[in-house]
Amino acid sequence: MRLKTSLSKEPKHKELVSCVGWTTADELYSCSDDHQIMKWNLLTSETTPVAKLPDIYPIDFHWFPRSVGGKKQTHAENFVLTSSDGKFHLISKMGRVEKSIEAHCGAVLAGRWNYEGTALVTGTPVYSVAWSPDSGKVLYTSGKQLIIKPLQPNAKVLQWKAHDGVILKVDWNSVNDLILSAGEDCKYKVWDSYGRLLYSSQPHEYPITSVAWALDGELFAVGSFHTLRLCDKTGWSYALEKPNTGSIFNIAWSIDGTQIAGACGNGHVIFAHVVEQRWEWKNFEITLTKRRTMEVRNVINDAMDLLEFRDRVIKASLNYGHLVVSTSLQCYVFSTKNWNTPLIFDLKEGTVSLILQAERHFLLIDGGGIYIYSYDGRLISSPKFPGMRTDILNAQSVSLSNDTLVIRDKADEKVIYLFEALTGKPLGDGKPLTHKTEIVEIALDQKGLTNERKIAFIDKNRDLYITSVKRFGKEQKIIKIGTMVHTLAWNDAANILCGLQDTRFTVWYYPNTVYVDKDLLPKTLCEKDASEFSKNPQIVRFVGNQVTIRRADGSLIHLSVSPYPAILHEYISSSKWADAVRLCRFVKDQTMWACLAAMAVANKDMTTAEIAYAAIGEIDKVQYINSIKDLPSKESRMAHILMFSGNIQDAETLLLQAGLIYQAIQVNINLYNWNRALELAVKHKTHVDTVLAYRQKFLEDFGKKETNKQFLQYAEGLEVDWDKIKAKIEMEIAKERERAASTPPVRTSVTVQH
Repeated sequence: MRLKTSLSKEPKHKELVSCVGWTTADELYSCSDDHQIMKWNLLTSETTPVAKLPDIYPIDFHWFPRSVGGKKQTHAENFVLTSSDGKFHLISKMGRVEKSIEAHCGAVLAGRWNYEGTALVTGTPVYSVAWSPDSGKVLYTSGKQLIIKPLQPNAKVLQWKAHDGVILKVDWNSVNDLILSAGEDCKYKVWDSYGRLLYSSQPHEYPITSVAWALDGELFAVGSFHTLRLCDKTGWSYALEKPNTGSIFNIAWSIDGTQIAGACGNGHVIFAHVVEQRWEWKNFEITLTKRRTMEVRNVINDAMDLLEFRDRVIKASLNYGHLVVSTSLQCYVFSTKNWNTPLIFDLKEGTVSLILQAERHFLLIDGGGIYIYSYDGRLISSPKFPGMRTDILNAQSVSLSNDTLVIRDKADEKVIYLFEALTGKPLGDGKPLTHKTEIVEIALDQKGLTNERKIAFIDKNRDLYITSVKRFGKEQKIIKIGTMVHTLAWNDAANILCGLQDTRFTVWYYPNTVYVDKDLLPKTLCEKDASEFSKNPQIVRFVGNQVTIRRADGSLIHLSVSPYPAILHEYISSSKWADAVRLCRFVKDQTMWACLAAMAVANKDMTTAEIAYAAIGEIDKVQYINSIKDLPSKESRMAHILMFSGNIQDAETLLLQAGLIYQAIQVNINLYNWNRALELAVKHKTHVDTVLAYRQKFLEDFGKKETNKQFLQYAEGLEVDWDKIKAKIEMEIAKERERAASTPPVRTSVTVQH
């Protein structure tokens, strides 16, 4: 990626340009110490004076927000201009001064509207200010310190030393919640909203005079003396330009994020277009060579294709055999099998901020909403939720699969909204998923059945959790499967998860193991040392058996993982159990056997489970599986399989539904759930003496006396007769055998809700 810069032959302003701001993707206003406000039209290359403001030395300006939550604002044609005389001025697009307000006793160095346009912050002698994403806090500079002040009374102020010199500029992005700072110490830095340093640049030759985020939070720009730099959100540099500009005092990104304007010390306004973005998928490499041209290269046969667009390219995504491109007005969908005939449709709102792809459809997000389209251009659904703000969604807070869409709420970051992709309606009972801590990143698995769809997420403590997206009123199990995880990705072809854990790269070959045999999970992992990836590496993608990781310096590393677990997943999804066993015998790897054991239990194939558990030496589980096989009825066998996976409640329900009351009571006795066992016996008026007898024996074995009032009440006047109880139990088992023998074999389907 690089910047293609352009400067007019002669500067249009006679003095230093203090500030610039875009009105549309192709129109810009600039203010200068020559008292002029100029308008720049990039389509016609015309520059026209808008107004001359005698006696006003402009310092900062900011356009009133154009829209809030997709709704156009009525005052969007006005901007605030701060000046050296202690005033700020509200000025119309035509250049008319609507109002001038005496605000400070010194020069007003900074002025910013909040995101809703309901408040304005001005500062002196504060060099720079920025609003938090929710407009609830203000970030401002004070010498070498950065201060975050909440607007709520009595809320704690966060303050820290950020630079070794005076801080000249700050910016706070609403999408990624990250902060930029620039200082006279010649460094720029990236911080999180808790004041933790994420990146610090090497010292430049001159003070850093400007920094600015692109709206989507993926890139930022840095300005200094004769210097313009383009950087990734993690801090590393994509491109460095050395234009003849003097110091660049202010940088503004266009609304569509494709170009930058800079206010220059020598009277120029510099423009720079972001070009040469690259997208990769399998054997295809795509580069944006010009604003409206892409070059496609097939690395296998070196075949080249040129893709021409009517308007400039704003966003693109390459995955699952399709390239989706959004321009300023249209969306293009290409198949990687045929680059000549794209499907084209018009966009509703224009500027697309995010494209996500699944195997069967893709998602577009713009200022107006969220839209899921099929690859043939048909609008499938448009999900909505209360207080939805599409302008602050990104790839970490949204995830799409063939059947499900999940979105982390920005208003309450502990909440994830779940939608059916094909209807846009809330999933299950309509309730969102709620976690105990703020969630940082979410990702859906991509393969398998809809009712088995899982979501993995990382919370603020860097713990990795997994849970089912199918929610039916009862509390769902959210299970922790990793700690100190700072980046994750699901595989595109199998439900295999990878993540970077502290200094280890970890692959969860079968994360579903936590639901069938939690103790087995560590045996289903593959771990490698990741210290070579340096600090804060990010997983870019996990396609086939290749994982692409970007290091903190921007370089890409490709890791190969074993191809065998993905083949195992494929065999299991096709119920090819004999092939799965043969594969494990061929590979001779304990991890594979452990995965197969968990997969077999999840699919109720206890014959394969027995072979797999034996291969990894889990003899106690082999014995338990053997005991399950000897049970008289299918319902009993199924119930014990559920118990094996820890689903006690489901096992009991199954037995009660089948009329096997004694067996349900015995399950609770075996698990020492005494109160529940007695409750069932009393309710169904059977085997009360059995429960009391086993309870009595249990207490005698431990030399204890009965203290439970319920048991004392029912034991009163009841003589325990073990011969009678054993006869009753034998009769129950005989009855179950007879029933099983007389019932024609029917397929029993059990759905376990995780």
